[in-house]
Amino acid sequence: MDTIADFLTRLRNAYQAHHPTLQVQASFVRNEIARILKEQGYIEDYQVIEEGKKQFLRVLLRYGPRQEPALRQITRVSKPGRRLYASAVKLPEVANGLGIAIISTSRGIMTDKEARRLNVGGEILCFIR
Repeated sequence: MDTIADFLTRLRNAYQAHHPTLQVQASFVRNEIARILKEQGYIEDYQVIEEGKKQFLRVLLRYGPRQEPALRQITRVSKPGRRLYASAVKLPEVANGLGIAIISTSRGIMTDKEARRLNVGGEILCFIR
């Protein structure tokens, strides 16, 4: 099962249904994606909640003044059946720089802009606009 695609789909569906929060089972990659989404202003906040031996990630979604979602489009790029990698010079630019790409590099999970600045490439996880 592709846990990243599952998280992105749940996030997309929660925004379309205008839910205030989203709760999914936590993992390192999901936590890092949520951290980047918060830094870039696509979500309000997130927190890791422990219930017994399980950890859950609670995401507080962000909406505009007229209840329009802050996140318009989120697309999974690299999939388990077809991994997509790019070097630092060939990292894609999303919506002419208006969106972000989340990249899994040897230095951790980061945006395409950070990866270019650090001159590292990696697996392209998703595009966000």
